[in-house]
Amino acid sequence: MEKKTYKRLSLQERVVIETLLEEKRSKTYIADRLNRSRSAITREINKWVGEPWQRYSAELAHWSAREDYLNKRNLDKIGTYGMLRFYVYKGLLNGWSPEQIAGRIKLDYPEDTVMTISHEAIYMHIYSHPQASLNRKLIALLPYQKTRRRRASSAKKRRVRIPDQVSIDLRPKHVEEREEAGHWEGDLVIGAGQKSAIGTLNERKSRFTLIAKLNDRRAPTVRRAFARKLKPVKESLRKSLTYDNGTEMAQHKRLSRQTGMQVFFAHPYSSWERGTNENTNGLIRRYFPKGTDFRTVSEQQLMEVQNKLNGRPRKMLGFLTPAEALALETP
Repeated sequence: MEKKTYKRLSLQERVVIETLLEEKRSKTYIADRLNRSRSAITREINKWVGEPWQRYSAELAHWSAREDYLNKRNLDKIGTYGMLRFYVYKGLLNGWSPEQIAGRIKLDYPEDTVMTISHEAIYMHIYSHPQASLNRKLIALLPYQKTRRRRASSAKKRRVRIPDQVSIDLRPKHVEEREEAGHWEGDLVIGAGQKSAIGTLNERKSRFTLIAKLNDRRAPTVRRAFARKLKPVKESLRKSLTYDNGTEMAQHKRLSRQTGMQVFFAHPYSSWERGTNENTNGLIRRYFPKGTDFRTVSEQQLMEVQNKLNGRPRKMLGFLTPAEALALETP
């Protein structure tokens, strides 16, 4: 009886998988095209793509599989542990920042000492060989695709402090539980060359999204745009706003007076403290990729994307849409 042998997927086969997934082909179709079993293709795809919005990368999948097979033990932690490396790479593919990955892994693996990593260690791994083909691909997955890593310490020295900031540490603890509607998160999505931006606001419990068109990134412009988007929201659903440390929120006290919302500021380099907003900004990038000049994007286009996001059934909401979930919170 002839012994069955398993032949590992080649890079060329993974490229075919990536291409056909982008064409929305089924796993059965892909298996037939590659003359592979459907189970083998399913395992490969499910390993990287758990949700419809997640992406498959042939090059990263092949490199990760090759490293697992060769069992190379590199100097850094990510290179040493295949499961950790897979988690980090999958997070990058899904549009997560190193800060989000480092924060989320603590929730997913609270008792696993191997599955812990700092955002700085992730950056060091990515920039360890900036000219290598894999590292260039990893750099391209970062929110800001800089060819060289700027140390966080130097960035902190140049950071301008916003007057009268109220730390997230002082935000009521029950807000973290998402049991009460009316608590929002906000940020900007930056356009090509740092020359344009849009504002995004997300209600934490319902995941409802508001997108604001901005003529520039100055604090008065951002304050007026956010107030214009928030004031039509019922007063009972305007309790607080958690923002990052961008100077565009320098007029937060005036925004509070206009909307009745207390503004809290997340810790520096802690984007996971605004996880709903960060994840939504990643979804928005599907419609407006990096390099988009938001000065050419109309208010109507932004509203179309806003309505699409608020009309998507969400598993975490019991497959209600954010619009439906927020409507249930209205007295």
